[in-house]
Amino acid sequence: MNLKKATLFVLVILLVDQISKIYIKTHYSLHEYDIIFHDWFRIYFIENEGAAWGAKPSDFLPISEKNGKLVLTVFRMFAIMGIGYWLYDVIRKKSDKMLIWAVCLVFAGALGNLIDSMFYGMLFDHSHKQVATMFAENNYGGLFHGKVVDMLYFPMIDTVLPDWVPFKGGQRFTFFDPIFNIADVAISTGVGIMIVFNKRVFKKETKNDTLPAE
Repeated sequence: MNLKKATLFVLVILLVDQISKIYIKTHYSLHEYDIIFHDWFRIYFIENEGAAWGAKPSDFLPISEKNGKLVLTVFRMFAIMGIGYWLYDVIRKKSDKMLIWAVCLVFAGALGNLIDSMFYGMLFDHSHKQVATMFAENNYGGLFHGKVVDMLYFPMIDTVLPDWVPFKGGQRFTFFDPIFNIADVAISTGVGIMIVFNKRVFKKETKNDTLPAE
């Protein structure tokens, strides 16, 4: 794969990710949801102020949530630069196509979430009990203080456990509880490819050390 094709692939994923997020942000209020298929596939709008699973730098460091959000966004910027260089390098070296596809997915997903973190705070007003307006006068966060829009929810099992179940009896149990977005799917798919096919995508070139026949 050449750089032109990789760039086009990244842009397509980025476009799908951003269109889906902007649609959700401008059509749903926070925590509003729709059941799409048999109650195990829902569109459920939440906003993630942190990293994976909502983890925030302020949970681990003695800083305010506002400064923690800034630190996280800046970290994402440096991560994007690193992944971008990695993508350029694997294309330049003509690495295995599967590795290039995987790095493209990770790069596109990380860039999609970075756009939310960098710009959504200054593009939208809040979504609490209202549908947000794009290019609003009263933005909710400002530059570098946006929240990542998540909406894909697959609670494939949502039930109350029987009373006889140790420790958790009588409590509600949901299998596959995370709510995520297209960018997260891209990142997870790319990482999954690298893990499952690691022997192929990270194979080392071996030199032929055999001596020529006399």
